[in-house]
Amino acid sequence: MMRGLHTRMVQLARGWALLGGCLLLGLILMSVASVLGRWLLNAPVQGDFEFIQLGSAVCVAACLPLCQLRDGNIIVDFFTTRTDANTQRTLDCLGALLLAVVAAGLAWLTAVGAISVRDGGETSMLRSVPIWWVYAAMAPSFALTALMALHTAFCPSRDRDASAQPDDDSESAR
Repeated sequence: MMRGLHTRMVQLARGWALLGGCLLLGLILMSVASVLGRWLLNAPVQGDFEFIQLGSAVCVAACLPLCQLRDGNIIVDFFTTRTDANTQRTLDCLGALLLAVVAAGLAWLTAVGAISVRDGGETSMLRSVPIWWVYAAMAPSFALTALMALHTAFCPSRDRDASAQPDDDSESAR
């Protein structure tokens, strides 16, 4: 049961990160077009840095759930390297629970911020892009990160590793 749940969580996190990656690819192509336009035609994409700034925040947020699911966050284990495996697992679980609380708080605050910024009518300076779109795009990423953190807190890593390995091996064998 836990392995099936983990497989679905991996698919969800990968899909979400893929969306963030596609957005990043679009930002890269726009940046290249702007540089080439500036160099060849003296006509860059106006406000390109605004799009890069706003889009990058969304891209990074979209990759956080997969990072958590793969235990990709930085862990400072200087004081725990000599502790037994049970203590380390307990501390990892507590860390994941703390991340879940923080990410859920960020999701809530970002959603509230989106409403506030939308009501205020705030836009970017050059292209007048509504800023609330960025907040609204980031809130689900933080909520998904909270969900993944809860999953990693309560699903033993050996179960997560066992269900993730066949996918990873089959992709590398192709």
